[in-house]
Amino acid sequence: MKLTLSLLMLLASNAGVAAFSTSPLPVRSSVQLYAESSAPETATEVEASSTDDITAKASEETAVCPSTIYIPLSFEEMVKQISSAMEDAMKAGKKRQTLRILLPRSSDNENLGQLYETDVVNPDPSVYTDTVLVPPDESWQGGIMQLYRAASLSCQEILRRYSRNAQGGVPPKLLEDRSFDESGVDGVGLWITQGSTPSDDISCFVQPSQETIDGIEAISAQAGERMVALLNPQWRIVDDALDSASKQGGVFGNIASFLGGKGNSLKRLEAAGFENIYLLEGYVCRGGNVRLIKRFDTDWFVFAENDAKTDFIECGSSKQRPTYQEVDTMLDSKGITLKYTRDFGLAPKL
Repeated sequence: MKLTLSLLMLLASNAGVAAFSTSPLPVRSSVQLYAESSAPETATEVEASSTDDITAKASEETAVCPSTIYIPLSFEEMVKQISSAMEDAMKAGKKRQTLRILLPRSSDNENLGQLYETDVVNPDPSVYTDTVLVPPDESWQGGIMQLYRAASLSCQEILRRYSRNAQGGVPPKLLEDRSFDESGVDGVGLWITQGSTPSDDISCFVQPSQETIDGIEAISAQAGERMVALLNPQWRIVDDALDSASKQGGVFGNIASFLGGKGNSLKRLEAAGFENIYLLEGYVCRGGNVRLIKRFDTDWFVFAENDAKTDFIECGSSKQRPTYQEVDTMLDSKGITLKYTRDFGLAPKL
């Protein structure tokens, strides 16, 4: 008993963020899929053991950056990239897709403390004609419901773009199901397209949490050969102590999962066939904006924003998601100094 209590206290004390509850959520979807024929993180990074280890990893064989991989500078560009990746993945037989994207913000409200949400009732692409794309992390001004609104509008545009070649050329009907958000304030929803034929329908969970896994499994089983996607899941991208422990299995793994580790949730999603199809992340390194991007068929690529904020410069690539330390090494190898030194004229502009 003392050993179990000690273990619980140790895991809880090492957790870098609040743990998610893993209590089951009853599936109460008010939207049912049409019948079809039967068918089958700017989180804490793990420190590298030494500078030599970081350099060795960063110097791995560099992949050639494909033409499909670049940092989108507009909301429209990002939507095109995502829908293209979804199409290519479907052709490759990948029907369960995980997507992580940046969210649009008005370009004149990107500064900390000056951000606000425009009340948009009907999604209108013209709203995004002058926006910047920002990470949905702790730098976002507003709560989870403000994040959900931006992610939800983005999801609708992505689904419209993906379905542009639907039979008959008629845009699909989009339905929102908020029943998966039992509390009503957890920022979780499901968007479903209903086209001319049931086989073209898509189900996309927006900001699903670990409490939504039961619903994801149920919809996936019901969808059969149709696409099911997860957009900006709420669990952390990188692992903290609980996440790492929850992936080990056994008694310790079960305890860590109970305390909020994502290991069990990821195992269930993997069993359901979910794969990372398009990942676009961002954070600040050396004082400047850095973007990490990956498609299901490419390596990870790292880009740094230039000082004029007009473009991004490729800095390196990696087979695995590069750590913060590895990204810093890539910037150093490109001669990219701290941003304040460039701002004060102590180093060349990027």
